Amino acid sequence: MRGMGGGPGWSQGAVEDEDRVDAAEAGRIVKRTFRMMRPHRTGMFLALAVLVGFTLTTVAGPLIVGYAINHGLTAGHFNKRVVVASALVYLVVAVSMGVLERGQIILVNKVGESFLRDLRKRVFRHILSLSMSFFDREQTGRLVSRMTTDIDALENLVQQGMVIFVTSGLLFAGVIVIMAVLSPLLFVVTMVVLPPIVVASRKFRRESNVAYLNVRDRISQTLSTLQESLSGIRVVQAFGREESQFAHFVDHNQAQYDANLYATKLSARYFPVVEFTNSAATAVIIGFGALLVHWHRTSIGTVSAFVLFLAYLIDPIQQFSQLFNLVQQSGAALKKIFGLMDTEPSVSERPGAVELPDKGELVVDRVSFSYRPGESELVLKDVSIRVAPAERVALVGPTGAGKSTLAKLMARFYDPVEGTVSFGGVNLADATFSSVRRRIAVVPQEGFLFHGTILDNVRLADDTTSEDEVRQALRTIGCEQRFDALPEGLQTEVRERGSRLSAGERQLVSLARAALANPDVLILDEATSSLDPGTESEVEQALTALMAGRTVIVIAHRLSTAERADRVGVVDAGGLLELGTHEELVAKGGRYSALYQAWIGQNRSEGSEIETFGAAPEGGNGQGVMASGQTTSS
Repeated sequence: MRGMGGGPGWSQGAVEDEDRVDAAEAGRIVKRTFRMMRPHRTGMFLALAVLVGFTLTTVAGPLIVGYAINHGLTAGHFNKRVVVASALVYLVVAVSMGVLERGQIILVNKVGESFLRDLRKRVFRHILSLSMSFFDREQTGRLVSRMTTDIDALENLVQQGMVIFVTSGLLFAGVIVIMAVLSPLLFVVTMVVLPPIVVASRKFRRESNVAYLNVRDRISQTLSTLQESLSGIRVVQAFGREESQFAHFVDHNQAQYDANLYATKLSARYFPVVEFTNSAATAVIIGFGALLVHWHRTSIGTVSAFVLFLAYLIDPIQQFSQLFNLVQQSGAALKKIFGLMDTEPSVSERPGAVELPDKGELVVDRVSFSYRPGESELVLKDVSIRVAPAERVALVGPTGAGKSTLAKLMARFYDPVEGTVSFGGVNLADATFSSVRRRIAVVPQEGFLFHGTILDNVRLADDTTSEDEVRQALRTIGCEQRFDALPEGLQTEVRERGSRLSAGERQLVSLARAALANPDVLILDEATSSLDPGTESEVEQALTALMAGRTVIVIAHRLSTAERADRVGVVDAGGLLELGTHEELVAKGGRYSALYQAWIGQNRSEGSEIETFGAAPEGGNGQGVMASGQTTSS
């Protein structure tokens, strides 16, 4: 394949294992792909019929030329009628070939794009169905790559690859049969000349396939270095590392150059062999064909047709050689896509799942949990807590203690390894997903907004609601007037990730979603901990309105939040160490009391509120700050 590369220092080991597809695996991938293409079989058969027609018009050309020479242009005899008729037929065939070629392009591309459209839908729907544990371990970039780079890699296969496979296969088989029938002796001589190109093509196929994968790996490394340098330009310039980053880029750029140069050398060895074989075969056909004509064993028209047919023998061999690389690339992409589609969600809806009741007690009963099931390391160990209807419980503890994990189990983002989480007497694992999401809502520490309007983002909780219902949700938390004051009101475009709104406004939209969903249980990851004091008071008022009459679980980063709760749970080292009212825990003189006394002392000395265990959400970077002034690693 022209233009691919490898180079000094290149080795097969540079290619990632996930880019390799063996014969058995390729067979399974092809079968599965054809099963997925069944809905498009009508279009496929129509495209196949057009491809067959195109192939027939292609092989008809040399036969018409041979007939015209034999019956209209033989030495000493010129038959004008035969020549004119042959020319007209050739013209009709040429026009038909053009029409069929246009048809094949449209039909094949339509089938291919339809397949890719449906594949994108299936992959995206499957990604959305996967559990939180999958996204904990999988990089977002790799998932985006599955939906973009890998599916795009299939485009050439389903569009060009189908055409190459069918037309080249039919053309090669048809020409073999026709040549064997026209002149068996000349056919045998022609076949003797072809083995060198077959051997060269097989060798080129093997080497260029690995070289292509190596080139792709080198390109990826170069782009990664470029992206890192641009993303971290402030750090690079702040520490004066421009030269070292440039040297790093030069190394990867040189490796990419070497890789491409290596493949160029492969092409430089292969394509001259093809051209030489083509020329040698032409010379043999003309030379030996002339002898056969002299011996009256064949005709001049047949020899002429053989010369024209020769290209139809050599081109398919080259096409199949390059098609193998295309199949290898597409096979590797399909392998990754199918691997993603075969991933089962760790949290799934059981057959016969029931609806949760409208009201009830939230009960965590002897729950243990690990993010890696089967391993001995537990994030939570034998935790039990009962939260009564309309009760507010604050969870406090150092970063990484298990507060957020416990809250996620209460929302059934995960299923416990041991124990149960139930609402109104129904195990969440036995309930329908839709009822769990209706009854239990989670408001994160920072509101995430999608591209669209404020109205669209609030409606994310329920896209069947009217604008009046959205406004009622906004009135519930007291922020309708704030958004109406914007130039475009609720139709204001928030832009990517809500960049047009302030942090406080984004959080208010997030709270409005929860109000629109109208859940019975509200899980809050201290929605004001990352806001400035001016915005914080407004969000606090919205939170107060939202929490009214609901069961509330708050992951508290500040002791002032815990102080206002009905009960406080101290979570540390995967266990629930203390549970009780603020007054009870302070009087008990335990862990919470020590933290509270330290907070009081710090407030008196500094005149400001400090963080309890660290404002960083669990799993975040950095260190949490203990009330005593000590630090705990996150």
